[in-house]
Amino acid sequence: MFDQKAYEQRVQWFKEARFGMFIHWGLYALPARGEWVRSIERMPESEYLPYFRSFSAPDFDPKAWAKAAKAAGMKYAVLTAKHHDGFCLFDSQYTDYKATNTPFGRDAVREFLDAFRAEGLRVGLYYSLLDWHHPDYPHADAHHPDREQPGVTNEGRDFDRYLDYMHAQIRELCTNYGKIDIFWFDFSYDQMKGEAWRATKLVRMVRSLQPGVLIDNRLEGSGEGFGSLLSGAPSEYSGDFVCPEQIIPPQGIQDANGRDVTWEACVTMNNNWGYCAQDHCFKPASMLIRKLVECVSKGGNFLLNVGPDERGRIPAESQAILKEIGQWMDKNGESIYGCGKAGIPKPEYGRLTRRGNTLYYHLMDAPIGYMALDGIRFGEKIHAYWLHNGQDANMDAGWVQGGYPGVTFVNLGPNPVLPDPADTVLAVERLEHN
Repeated sequence: MFDQKAYEQRVQWFKEARFGMFIHWGLYALPARGEWVRSIERMPESEYLPYFRSFSAPDFDPKAWAKAAKAAGMKYAVLTAKHHDGFCLFDSQYTDYKATNTPFGRDAVREFLDAFRAEGLRVGLYYSLLDWHHPDYPHADAHHPDREQPGVTNEGRDFDRYLDYMHAQIRELCTNYGKIDIFWFDFSYDQMKGEAWRATKLVRMVRSLQPGVLIDNRLEGSGEGFGSLLSGAPSEYSGDFVCPEQIIPPQGIQDANGRDVTWEACVTMNNNWGYCAQDHCFKPASMLIRKLVECVSKGGNFLLNVGPDERGRIPAESQAILKEIGQWMDKNGESIYGCGKAGIPKPEYGRLTRRGNTLYYHLMDAPIGYMALDGIRFGEKIHAYWLHNGQDANMDAGWVQGGYPGVTFVNLGPNPVLPDPADTVLAVERLEHN
């Protein structure tokens, strides 16, 4: 039976954190055409194995990754321990297809966990339910690189043997690497969902070995689905949060009873999760700041991806974006951490977040001269101040006030240009209860 109280306790830190880093890194960084390169190009394993034999990542420095995440204002990070290609960044005893058997020769998962924990960040591991390397994983399914090869069938493949392997590796990750805060499974499709993965047994094992761990919803669905977490009567393997991919839900996410569901939008900086050398379509920092705010204003988290290159470096474009986001978060993080829905309709000029008795007005489009404080009645006792400099706001609306009785205005002063063109934040603390 779903334990609502235990659930609320598990997700509390997650809803406080609001902002995290996703890291997609593996063999696919070498061909540099994205993490789905094998499937998209129908690449046979014989053409992919040379990347395994040359994987060296001489500039791999998870301490630098962790410092970049922390400086950006992120509170947690999730690394791809194993992606769909089956290559493991950890030293698994159940396969030779792992980072410690490459010229790289190191357990990247252990180093990632150590580095990010040292910076005070929560840590998560991504594990693909798919495995294009394992001989017993179905080769004639919708995603396998060999699906169109002549004569390829699933005959003779023992899926139970694959599931034994998968469960054993997940047990390793839950046993050998200390406390894990998030287990991020990916993904279910067609008939491959729920008990097809022995999901109940799997979740019971994970929760027994990692009490308090958060699990995503993808034992039941994928990036466009939600699973039973929205049903009002979740399954045992429903997970703790919904993770829409490359989209921010229009109205947040609620279950069948109208109760808010914990969720996290996972988003790429460009158009690929794994490193893609030709993809320079990066979202500007100003856009990503606004999308972070949008997620929080709808009660969700924002998991922003980086795809380190074949040498182990976060691309320069991503580093510059992280730095700019961090500069904004350094001044305005108060309006993000521990915040959520304001319970007030979205204003014309931007968005609203709230923590306790404090409302945060995110100005993304400057109004003319005066800004109406939605949700604040005229004469209510408040303390209003600008987050970027701590200065009290000018509440003198002068003669303008006369035409709008009951409306509280902020005087924006003579300069029509906002101090921060991405998002200028006004904090309004309500000093009395309604």
